[in-house]
Amino acid sequence: MISNQILQNTLDGLRQISGVELSVMDSEGKIAASTADLSSCSATAAEFAASAADSQETAGHQYFKIYDDQTLEYVLVVAGTGEELYVIGRMVAFQIQSLLVAYKERFDKDNYIKNLLLDNLLLIDIYSRSKKLHIQTEVPRVVMVVETTKGKDNNLLEIAKNYFNNGKDFVTAVDEKNVIIVKELSAMDATKEIDKTIKSLVTFLHKEGIRGLRIAYGTVVPEIKEVSRSYKEARMAADVGRIFFEDREIVAYNQLGIGRLIYQLPIPLCKMYIKEIFGNKSPDDFDEETLTTIQKFFENNLNVSETSRQLFIHRNTLVYRLDKLQKSTGLDLRAFEDAITFKIALMVVKYMKCIETNDY
Repeated sequence: MISNQILQNTLDGLRQISGVELSVMDSEGKIAASTADLSSCSATAAEFAASAADSQETAGHQYFKIYDDQTLEYVLVVAGTGEELYVIGRMVAFQIQSLLVAYKERFDKDNYIKNLLLDNLLLIDIYSRSKKLHIQTEVPRVVMVVETTKGKDNNLLEIAKNYFNNGKDFVTAVDEKNVIIVKELSAMDATKEIDKTIKSLVTFLHKEGIRGLRIAYGTVVPEIKEVSRSYKEARMAADVGRIFFEDREIVAYNQLGIGRLIYQLPIPLCKMYIKEIFGNKSPDDFDEETLTTIQKFFENNLNVSETSRQLFIHRNTLVYRLDKLQKSTGLDLRAFEDAITFKIALMVVKYMKCIETNDY
């Protein structure tokens, strides 16, 4: 059922066009929306609702029934009589009935998409309901998860719905934290199209005053039955992004790298790995200066000269720090294999911290 506010806005617009006072009541004669005080018609409207007639004229007013899938939903009251007002009444009743169908279909589609994302539908139901709701099944789609790093934004869902209001894309929410977008694409190899869509969306949301955005997306799927897989990938990309890529505004599932592997490791295995490499120590036990040196060294692909330049220290000072680190851990970060071991260890420790604090 559509809201009374939408009904009121619709009646106000039709009243402005036709110049006729209108009122919509339920089957018991209670007013849902009205452009004038037609409460005196309530009893007649209730009697008319119980009758077999689809329209009638009584005491200077005309009454019309409005159905929703063959079920009586409303009674329309038109102030006045005559052929011209009868035609206006029929048109208004048709308009409201069309609104009912449109909003019901919109609700049904939203319900369908939510169940599709959550894998709550049998394969036969996916295709039968798609056909009923006029949703194409064999077109490429990708699922995006949009969230704000600054916390929940109640306007995000409605703003996103307005942006993707094209009849092909779907915007919904399956929890209170994220907005889910199921985007239809023109081709399977649509990397540029996805990139363009996300950048345009980010620009639009920024203009709407929404900040701290993170958009994660899964891989492109060819059929509607695989949309849930793209959604699961997007959710994982969002989770991994919070842990390992805090500075990224856009996170793609197929670009998660080793972060995706670490995210799927059980905590006991992670602890075992750290113990085997460092004994009773942990990579994050080092002081801030050492951690900054390590991070910058990794960022510069193990280049000693460039790292020392960016840290504003002498090359020999950096070498001294690396030698000191090697003595305490047994790992020489100038050697590729040792550097990889240490890098993975840092990521594993960060992952465990996020899991333990539920900060992901």
